Amino acid sequence: MIRAYEEIIDFIAAGTNPMDVAKFEASDLTKSRVADLLEREKTAGLTTDETAELNHFLEMEHLMRLLKARARQRLDDE
Repeated sequence: MIRAYEEIIDFIAAGTNPMDVAKFEASDLTKSRVADLLEREKTAGLTTDETAELNHFLEMEHLMRLLKARARQRLDDE
C-alpha cells in the first residue's frame, strides 16, 4: 500500500523547478484516499497507522502550500 503522502515525497525527490511546484496537484487516487481517511476519522475512527498517514499527509500538504507560494513568487520575479 502506498501512503497518501508518498506522492509528494516522490515529486520532491525527483527534482523540481518553480513551474512544476506551482502546478503540482495530488492525483485523484491520493485525493480519494485522503477524503476516505478524513471521512472515517469523523465516523468510524482510524487505526494508529491510518492516523499517522493522515497526519503526515496534512503536514506535507502544508509544506507544499508554502513551496507553491514561494515558487509563484520566484516565477513572478523572473
